[in-house]
Amino acid sequence: MDLFEAIERRHSYRGMFTDGAVPREDLERIVEAGLKAPSGCNAQTSTFVIVDDAELLGKLAEIIDRPVVRGAKALIVCVARHEPVYHGLSFGVEDCAAAVQNMLLAVTALGYGSVWLDGVLRRDRCAERIAELLGVPSDAEVRVVLPVGVPAETVEPPEKKPFAERAGFNRHPG
Repeated sequence: MDLFEAIERRHSYRGMFTDGAVPREDLERIVEAGLKAPSGCNAQTSTFVIVDDAELLGKLAEIIDRPVVRGAKALIVCVARHEPVYHGLSFGVEDCAAAVQNMLLAVTALGYGSVWLDGVLRRDRCAERIAELLGVPSDAEVRVVLPVGVPAETVEPPEKKPFAERAGFNRHPG
């Protein structure tokens, strides 16, 4: 699948997954796409935990009680470090976001489904509990979780607003 087709087809998949495995080679390719993402001052502050152990997946599903997590064959946990890299500024969130977008495109290109889970991590100490379970250092933050699997159903990407409504040459659209 070429880049523009992956961009066009990428969508948030919240459905069930089949029993189809996600080989480690594919998980490595997906995370490698994240590692290639830009980062502020090239500090490369994002790190990743790839979870494919069934017992550990079960424990994570207890923390993130969502069907898409319970059925996932793997989870990719994006960890952000908020270290200042430019005049006292940290780009940990931006670095993580760029990496996650690259990984979501790789997930799509390889025929898998995923969804960017973030908000749920900010409730009930979910991120902190995941960090403890996965041995994330205390100076880092679990920021995004991507459940990965073979989609059990075909879902069409939602329609996006027209170009002219969201983009303009030389001035703000509208």
